[in-house]
Formats: sequence, structure tokens, C-alpha cells
Amino acid sequence: MKSFFFILVSIFAVVSQAFSESPVAYNKELEGFKYPFEVNTFELNSQYQDLNMRYMDVGDKDAQKVIVLLHGKNFSGYYWERVIRYLLKKNYRVLVPDQIGFGKSSKPDSYQYSFGQLALNTKSLLDELNVSKIHLVGHSMGGMLATTFAVNYPELIDKLILINPIGLEDYGKYVEFKDVNFFYKRELAKTLDKARSYQKKNYYNGEWSNEYEKLLIPLKGMLAGKDWDVIAWNNALTYGPIFSENIVDRLSQIKSETFLIIGTRDKTGPGRGWLKEGVTKKLGDYKELGKSTRNMIKGSILIELGGLGHMPHYEDYDVFIKAFGRAVDD
Repeated sequence: MKSFFFILVSIFAVVSQAFSESPVAYNKELEGFKYPFEVNTFELNSQYQDLNMRYMDVGDKDAQKVIVLLHGKNFSGYYWERVIRYLLKKNYRVLVPDQIGFGKSSKPDSYQYSFGQLALNTKSLLDELNVSKIHLVGHSMGGMLATTFAVNYPELIDKLILINPIGLEDYGKYVEFKDVNFFYKRELAKTLDKARSYQKKNYYNGEWSNEYEKLLIPLKGMLAGKDWDVIAWNNALTYGPIFSENIVDRLSQIKSETFLIIGTRDKTGPGRGWLKEGVTKKLGDYKELGKSTRNMIKGSILIELGGLGHMPHYEDYDVFIKAFGRAVDD
């Protein structure tokens, strides 16, 4: 009888462990995943669809200074938490939108993604909030969006800060064009291990930490949920503007005061795996791209972070925040 009791206890322990290790499942709008600050909803109609653009609006609504933080492709607004808290201490009102197709925002079954469209969506949000002047910050793909926004709506921009933006070279010039099916198949095949391996290699120089792992929690939950097909489809669609829009041509059109914060170890080069025949150019040499971009944006200031890569605000926050503080305060 005693041994039978221990067998039952052992079975219960195994079952309990299995349930405890089961990943939390999130739907396409990350319901159940808590952002660091309250999430608001901006309802808009775009391309004859009623959509929800989610955003954080943190700080004094009457603050004299407003700053907008634009996320990269593999993340959404939640990864700006430490930067937001830093800005609150400097008395900023901080707006952090999740773009349509990302994070907690709508994932349409179909949508013509472009940086012009995402910039317009973001401006519509600012109009709704009666915000007429901002500091604009863009990281990674958010840098392509921030550049487009700054060129399209220069009257709104007081200062532009680009953190390891992609799009500093014309990918369409060097990379084969791919149908969206190509990207959709890649997204459907995505796993947590693949994402972790990619980020470990390309973002953090082969290193890994609990802080980096936390950034994968939303992806882990979405992969475990029932909406991954539509999430993957939106992920695939958002590759379109990265490869079809030449942001390099827009850099010289920027009229705002601009800071470039560049981790010089970064080698991010979208499309490196499918270069056009005969192309030998090495994409993603940020040590040189930072300098060439500075030369294209009149009066811009380049702050190089030696030894850091594509995610400087996570890889070495202390080093990053000194550079960011200089850009914000200058």
C-alpha cells in the first residue's frame, strides 16, 4: 500500500511538472502577456479595415517634451521598458506604439505594408492625441520607419535618434526579390530554438542571458497558440517594405537634428542568404555604414559603441544609456 502511494505521488509529480513546463499560449494580439505599462487602443480604419493599434502612453500628459519609440521587426513595444523608465525621470511623456502587424496590435488577413503606411498610422495616432512636436526614436526596422516619418512629416520632428537602424544600404540593389510565399514558409517553420540561436549569434556575439531569454516570451506564447498562421503571414508581409523600399535615398532628405547610435560590431544584413548572382558586397558592415550615413544626413552626429551589436540597449544598457542620454539632452 505504501509503495502504491509513492507511485501515485510520483505520477502526480510528473504530471504537475509537465503542466508547469507547458508554455503559456498567446493569441495574435498577445492577450495575457503583460506589458510594463498600461496598454491603450487607437481604433483606426485603414485599407477599408477597422484595426486596433495598441500603444503605451506613459508620463505627464501635459509634459513639455514628448518622445516616440519605434520598435524593430522581431519585437514590439515591451522591450523599451528600461528606456521608458529612464525618460520618465527626465520628465518626458513617452509614446510607444505597436505597429499594425506587431505585438498587441491587429494582425489583418491582408494588408499592404509600407513604411509610408505605418508612418501615416503613427501620425494618425499622434493627431488623435493632439501631439504636434516629438523626439522620434527608431531601432532596427523602426529606424527605416522613423526615417520615412521624419521625411514625410518634418514639421513634427524636433529630433531624430536612430539606433542601429537597418536600411542603411539598398537591399534591392544586392538581393534577389522573393515572393511573400518564401518568407511565409520561413515563418511557419520558425521555432523558439531557431529564434534563440539567431539572436544569440547575430545580436549578442554568442552570449546569452536571462534578460535576453525574457524577450522571447511573447514569441514562445504565440508559437504555442492557435494563431501562428496569421501571425506568420503578417511577419512575412512586413518583409516587403524592407526589401522594396530604398531608405538610403531618403537619408539626405532628413532636415531634423539627427543622432546615430551605432553598435559597431553589428553585422545585420537582411537578404545576405540570397544575394543576386555576381554580388560580392558584404551586407551589414555597421562600422562603415554609420560613417556613410552620417555623411548623408546633413549635420548629424554619430555616436559609435565599440564592441556592441544590434541590440545595444540590452547588450550593455549602461554604455548605451550614456550615449542615448547625450542624444536626448544635446
